[in-house]
Amino acid sequence: MSCTMMVSASARRKAIGLIQNNNSIIPRSLSTKAVRTGGPIGSDGRHEIWREGIYDHDNEPKVKRRDGTYQPIEKLRGFINYQRNKEPYRDPAKRVLDWGELNPVEGRDNEKHTSIERKVQAARCMDCGTPFCQTHTGCPVNNLIPEWNNLVYNGQWADAIERLHKTNNFPEFTGRVCPAPCEGACVAGLVDAPVTIKDIEYSIVDNAWNEGLITPRIPKERTGMTVAIVGSGPSGLAAADQLNQMGHKVTVFERADRIGGLLMYGIPNMKLEKETVDRRVNLLREEGIEFVTNANIGENVDVNDLRANFDALSLCLGATKPRDLPVPGRELKGVHFAMEFLTENQKRLLLTKEGTLESNWDKEKFITAAGKDVIVIGGGDTGTDCIGTSMRHRCKSITNFELMPRPPVERAPDNPWPQWPRVFGIDYGHAEVRAVFGKDPREYAVMTKEFIGDENGNVKALITQDVDMSQGRPMAIEGSEREWPCDLAVLSMGFVSPEDYVAKELDLDLDQRNNIHALYGDYRTSLEGVFAGGDCRRGQSLVVWAIHEGRGVADAVDTYLKEKRRDELEAGKPTSVFANLSSMSTPV
Repeated sequence: MSCTMMVSASARRKAIGLIQNNNSIIPRSLSTKAVRTGGPIGSDGRHEIWREGIYDHDNEPKVKRRDGTYQPIEKLRGFINYQRNKEPYRDPAKRVLDWGELNPVEGRDNEKHTSIERKVQAARCMDCGTPFCQTHTGCPVNNLIPEWNNLVYNGQWADAIERLHKTNNFPEFTGRVCPAPCEGACVAGLVDAPVTIKDIEYSIVDNAWNEGLITPRIPKERTGMTVAIVGSGPSGLAAADQLNQMGHKVTVFERADRIGGLLMYGIPNMKLEKETVDRRVNLLREEGIEFVTNANIGENVDVNDLRANFDALSLCLGATKPRDLPVPGRELKGVHFAMEFLTENQKRLLLTKEGTLESNWDKEKFITAAGKDVIVIGGGDTGTDCIGTSMRHRCKSITNFELMPRPPVERAPDNPWPQWPRVFGIDYGHAEVRAVFGKDPREYAVMTKEFIGDENGNVKALITQDVDMSQGRPMAIEGSEREWPCDLAVLSMGFVSPEDYVAKELDLDLDQRNNIHALYGDYRTSLEGVFAGGDCRRGQSLVVWAIHEGRGVADAVDTYLKEKRRDELEAGKPTSVFANLSSMSTPV
């Protein structure tokens, strides 16, 4: 099988005859195909099991296959015998009443898969000759997916987390928030539904934390070289983790009051609980990484001090400059960027959890959707997060505008495997709106023409036009104007670039999109000893891509430091020593 092969939808439909099943089908979120109902899945949402008798509970039960027979679990033909069965989120009608994670909890929620079901799902992995799931078309960090799937099938959980950590520093993050491009590239998806790779990853790392398998790894030797990392998002943390394990002394500077970047304030609690972020950060701190908060480079920390006190500087700033909507009425009160909405909400949640009285909250900054007609402009993960947050605020109504037409249920001919499947899906926020209001919140192929305000300067409605995409770009259809009631408009149209004040302070070269210019694989900027990685270099992307970039930056910095030390030794100069950080903010 060629690594460049593309498989059309018609060829895949022909191949589906290998796994004949006459059951009905329903659309499946972000899938390469529709998924069948009925078959081996029982009323409890898991593969049906059967035991020989009342004294057989010490042995593994037999599991129902697609052909209706009950047989011992086996992996050789697992993708044929068993059905994809993704672990469901908690009931949307119940979870919308709290800020707890979407994922079910072992021993508390009935939706949680059993150990038998996890083994069945791992058995579906084909261990194929060319695992596209871990190539450039699938997982950006090249996770060793077939290996740890097989280890889970065999019950070797300690070995599984060891293999998972070889390529992914933070699987507890990606296992929760990643859209799983690996599943879109899964070879099983050619003729059926892909393996539940994301669920298995999540199970591996959560089991490892619960069983005490993840412990501090203190570097045995130190190089005497120091690195400053600006930004504590996934790329900055990944770079810090890698460089620390290489023996370098690492200090991470974060402008916010807590470590984590978008993991802390950009992704809402129901997708990623902040205790999960703090747990990993505390582990990194135990391993020797220093963290400095409220350190805004160019504002209250001089970037020249960093360059003078550290042997290398890595910029992992993220892409935080949002795309705006320059239409009449944009200046009205009640029109906000998505990150303004999400960040202030998360800050209030954290203060509440820590016991801070409501009277001490910064109410001027807090944005509430309670009792309001909310319109989220733009889709994607951030748009869904704004929908989910609005639902938990008890909004009056919620509508989500998408500029593009509604995608198909299955892959289109111009979207062959193993490309990311651009198909219709129901994400967690959409499911919650359906459960509460009885309809999907999305309106497709519409663009906002203007915001309408009241006499006090508050937004009260907006006007849209339908969009025609026949010319390959969005064209407004004259005469299609519609007015929508709106008390809160949230702009979720992506991010265009990093904020430029750090790059200006260092006089760094930028690319045509105003990202920091640094070649992929090299990560060196136009300034000696300064590197850049993550969204500030490649543009807005996924958490898993940020981790990949952070690991790449670490390798590049390590190579640079080795060369620098070698040159100093050859020149007869003393090698670098740990920087004096007394002039910096107090580490936390």
